[in-house]
Amino acid sequence: MSTKKVGWIGTGIMGNAMCANLQKAGHECFVYSRTKAKTNDLVANGAVYCESPQRVTEAADIIFTIVSMPNDVREVYFGDKGIFAADVKGKTLIDMTTNAPTLAKKIALHGNQQGALILDAPVSGGDVGAKNGTLAIMVGGDERAFNEQKNLFDIMGSTVIYEGKAGNGQHTKMANQIAIAGSMIGVCESLLYSYKAGLDLRLVLDAISGGAAGSWSLSNLAPRILKEDYEPGFIVEHFVKDMRIALEEADKANLSLPGLALVKQLYTALIAQGGGRKGTQGLMLALKHLNNL
Repeated sequence: MSTKKVGWIGTGIMGNAMCANLQKAGHECFVYSRTKAKTNDLVANGAVYCESPQRVTEAADIIFTIVSMPNDVREVYFGDKGIFAADVKGKTLIDMTTNAPTLAKKIALHGNQQGALILDAPVSGGDVGAKNGTLAIMVGGDERAFNEQKNLFDIMGSTVIYEGKAGNGQHTKMANQIAIAGSMIGVCESLLYSYKAGLDLRLVLDAISGGAAGSWSLSNLAPRILKEDYEPGFIVEHFVKDMRIALEEADKANLSLPGLALVKQLYTALIAQGGGRKGTQGLMLALKHLNNL
């Protein structure tokens, strides 16, 4: 496999591990993060630190972005020292942030007008999937660009699906987050019920994980809850942002999603309790508070 000049913007919990996997595969990496220290391990392993998204774009041929919020995406792409401040003709730009489909389409339109190929490619699988290269990656945008960069996606993910036109990757991620929201409240309420019934929670997990109740959340996050480990694989504040986008898109489609609205309300309460930087399994804390446990 030929090596590529890869730009990486955003080295948080997910982005750092994803970029590291590309490094391990032998690709030359140019990196930027608002907090420079978050790139130290990548630089120690051979990545080149750049002072801005613009400099990353000038140095690389394929530029990945994975930041926190839609406003961060706008700044990275459209800011004074952003990606579009560079000449992007002939380059491929791939936003892996979970982002609003409307913004993904705006980036695609602007990029195409400048001669770039654009993909929106949000991911699912949390910190474990990022480290192990087993993420699910949902890709919208230019099909030729997808085919050309599929080998890079395969380094980061075990499930890589082309979903169609620009914005479709983000719409698919919204569907993913809606399903996770329902799964998380089910996991937490199941554990609370089992606790009040006096059951051994580890035995309960052993029993139900292999049946129809089985899910990624039950297998990966429920054991963390039993250990009272609420460190983030994916933080609550970002999940609430995703649910807000999903509800806004549903409203545009005249679609009512009461289950999602309820889970968002509970997570918003968790933020008010100081749990915004905890992992999504922190929903258990909000439900414990609700039940005076």
